Amino acid sequence: MSGGYDLIVNGTSVHVATDGTKPLLSVLRDELGLRGSRFGCGTEQCGACMVLIDGEPAYSCARAIDSLTGRAVTTVEGLSTNGALHPLQQAFLDEQAGQCGYCLSGILMSAAALLNRNPRPSRSEIAAALDRHLCRCGMHNRVLRAVARAGALMGAVPRAGARMGSSA
Repeated sequence: MSGGYDLIVNGTSVHVATDGTKPLLSVLRDELGLRGSRFGCGTEQCGACMVLIDGEPAYSCARAIDSLTGRAVTTVEGLSTNGALHPLQQAFLDEQAGQCGYCLSGILMSAAALLNRNPRPSRSEIAAALDRHLCRCGMHNRVLRAVARAGALMGAVPRAGARMGSSA
């Protein structure tokens, strides 16, 4: 074990004293208490563990913490601001875009990255951005509608998620 690792999680600097080979997902859930990201397959195949690293979607289940020193990590908990839901979270509720919800935190993170790049994506752009996610509940059409709805909401209000992935 080294002296630890410094990174930025949801806009806050954190120091984690742990084995450098420990997966980011384990650090987030077990050491930082951020349990929104889920363990699905452990092999970067399902997307349940997706977070943003420096604003880009990344699997956290197999990503060693020692590769993240100084990097900004955003989890689903980091989407909301001062207790107010992010437009994406609100749109998922409005569209009833979740059933079991196991995959949703990962889907939300990939969708947030997409909307930060392109707040008005086409249906095919949304589908492509979410292609890495497995969902067994059959909520695909509602998820696509929710992302499009969030883009419309984000275009109408200041973009609360624009800070994601930055160290500010």
